[in-house]
Amino acid sequence: MTTIHSFSQILEPVKWKTSTKEVAENEYILITTATIDEGWHLYSQHVPDGGPIPTTFNYSNAEKLGETKEPKGYTVNDPIFEMEITYFGDKAQFEQKVKVESGTRIVNATVDFMVCDDSRCLPPTTVNLTYQIPEKKAATKIEKPSKLKIDLSDEPTIGILEPIKWNTSVERISETEYDLIINAAIEKDWHLYSQYTAEGGSLPILIEKDTETTDYELVGKAIESDTIKKYNDVFEVYETYFDNSTTLKQRIILNNKEVTQVALRLTGQVCKSVCLQVDERFVFSLEGEDISETTNVVNEQNPTTNNTLYGMEPGDVTLIENDLKTSKSLWTIFGLGFLGGLLALLTPCVFPMIPLTVSFFTKTGGTSKGSGIGKAVLYGVFILLVYLLLSVPFHLLDSVNEDILNEISTNIWLNIIFFAVFVFFAFSFFGYYELTLPESWTSKTTKGENVGGIVGVFFMALTLAIVSFSCTGPILGSLLAGSLSSDGGAWQLTAGMAGFGVSLGLPFALFAMFPNMMNALPKSGGWLNTTKVVLGFLELALAFKFLSNADLVAHWGILKIEAFLGIWILCFGGLALYLFGKVKFPHDSPIKKLSFFRISTGVLIAAFTIYLISGFRVNKETNTFTSLTLLSGLAPPVGYSWLLPSTTTNNLKTFKDLKAGIAYAKEVNKPIMLDFTGYACVNCRKMEEHVWPKQEIDYHLKNDYVVVSLYVDDKKELPKAEQLEVNRVNGGTRLLKNYGHKWANFQTQFFRSNSQPYYVLLTPDGTQMLGKPVGYTPDDKEYAQFLKSGLAAFKTISQK
Repeated sequence: MTTIHSFSQILEPVKWKTSTKEVAENEYILITTATIDEGWHLYSQHVPDGGPIPTTFNYSNAEKLGETKEPKGYTVNDPIFEMEITYFGDKAQFEQKVKVESGTRIVNATVDFMVCDDSRCLPPTTVNLTYQIPEKKAATKIEKPSKLKIDLSDEPTIGILEPIKWNTSVERISETEYDLIINAAIEKDWHLYSQYTAEGGSLPILIEKDTETTDYELVGKAIESDTIKKYNDVFEVYETYFDNSTTLKQRIILNNKEVTQVALRLTGQVCKSVCLQVDERFVFSLEGEDISETTNVVNEQNPTTNNTLYGMEPGDVTLIENDLKTSKSLWTIFGLGFLGGLLALLTPCVFPMIPLTVSFFTKTGGTSKGSGIGKAVLYGVFILLVYLLLSVPFHLLDSVNEDILNEISTNIWLNIIFFAVFVFFAFSFFGYYELTLPESWTSKTTKGENVGGIVGVFFMALTLAIVSFSCTGPILGSLLAGSLSSDGGAWQLTAGMAGFGVSLGLPFALFAMFPNMMNALPKSGGWLNTTKVVLGFLELALAFKFLSNADLVAHWGILKIEAFLGIWILCFGGLALYLFGKVKFPHDSPIKKLSFFRISTGVLIAAFTIYLISGFRVNKETNTFTSLTLLSGLAPPVGYSWLLPSTTTNNLKTFKDLKAGIAYAKEVNKPIMLDFTGYACVNCRKMEEHVWPKQEIDYHLKNDYVVVSLYVDDKKELPKAEQLEVNRVNGGTRLLKNYGHKWANFQTQFFRSNSQPYYVLLTPDGTQMLGKPVGYTPDDKEYAQFLKSGLAAFKTISQK
């Protein structure tokens, strides 16, 4: 069975309200009122082909008599759609005359519509509507029941319900502070959902100022009375809700003491066998009694189609998947950090410190040898702690802005700085100058060692980190830059730092517990400097990766594939000559005889150099240079070339604009594959150059899908009219200045994901998702199955 997830929009700029007017026996006017948020446009029922989706009403159990009447609206010559379009702003009332069968109490309908503002259009949306047919007046007076009680067990839908009764009050705290209290009496079996209910389930309560004003401010979120937490099998999340009654206490602080009344807007959702949207306006008098003024806008929603099918928004699925993938990748980054720490151990700054430090602890450990070993183990733990602390500031950055690490990693000037720093690190490793931190830092930490006890041990670990910086700094710089360029951001940096700290601290603890093992350590000598020089060549090659990032996102065209491969061939060819003793550096010891390890490593590097040269072979199918698997994400795309340029990926017809891609998909009636990618995205290049070319996948992408590639790190500026300030998913605002901002915001707003690559399959009109999105999927069989599942879902929809 194929599951189809509908394409959910996050914003809801239109509220719908219904009413009914009798005109004859079994004939009624169904009145539908749309209240439209400021700045948004709802389109007429009569929009020419090729324009936005028109507003369309469908009635399931009533006979239409004539056409649906609509207000005059505004008719403009739209520059985007290049046609005359009529739209409505603020409010629009639609009237449809219908005939119903005798005894009908409810008319069910749907409205399909699309809304746009000056910067964007939301995907087409369907809302369920119900119209309550009034009962005939009886000859005798019937006493109105004191409380509305309706049994919904046999009724899948019902008319206008009011399962919540509200009342409000005010408590004065000080001259400028008040608690605004909202009490809700909830009908039996109905649930009103907390401000803190889980995402992916029913909508939480949201309390806001009713109008934009600086006269007063809300102080945090409202204080809630007791809640109930229960697992919802439909939404597959734990929901938090109120039963029977609740009290919400919202504190405000006045900026203007002259204010005598304030208004709050409360939105949310209340559910039983159906879900109702709640939209309440409360006006509070700060002098005397509270003014009870409420406006209730209620729309019935089918629980299985509220937001999306099964109540799961695309972003919720994404977060579950991303958590699993990140947890796996963290171990990979930890391993790379551990390897970096081992390389740092084999440098002249660190290696000689192992026997000296362990000997110090085991001989001067105080009253017992065990005490010395304990301090040596603690020393190793503190080394780990020092490097973990270095990652803390990046978590603070990541919490402020979910996209900030991606923005840092693709920042043009920061990548150029990384390039310059890595070249500087490389020549330090070559021995042309020494890279050290200020001497005053070392002096201060050395003084701290004299404190003794645990604090003294910590300062010894900090001193080691500072003294060894000339060797560890470049390796840590590589780790930092690599983490910022990946999807895990701060947590990947922490994992890498943890691996680095463990591999540096472990030898001190291990040799302290087993001192005899130190006899197996090789003697310090020229091999330590050789390790530094090898690292220097690696740093130099890596430096050009960052220059390539800047060149790609800025579209400079100065470091294309030919230049990049040529530089790497020189770097690794030079490293091979160095290992064979043909190239010398300042601190090298005379080589009397080449060791087996040095010769074998030289042969391996020479083989890799030949492999790099093979990158200049021409791929006849794509008419580009041959993509090298080991350089995926490091080298520029093979189509980024002077001699054999290509603007497509693997000769695929791709679009870089969403609107153009949807228009073409409609024309050819093929589903869309949204490809959220980046010029500086390593895993994106791996997918495009080594998974997409697989025969089955290539066939589907060329023949069955329209590929729309949206680059989230494209630094090309948007037209001034499109540089807008928008709301972030996690609160706050951001300014969309370039195309990368535009597509990154689109991804986070609609799919609750900010990692790349990220693939979403959609119907040709972009209104439905054809299965769960996926991220980096190096298994070509798994990726092919993802594409085939989307095609099966599209076939199912097309046959309806």
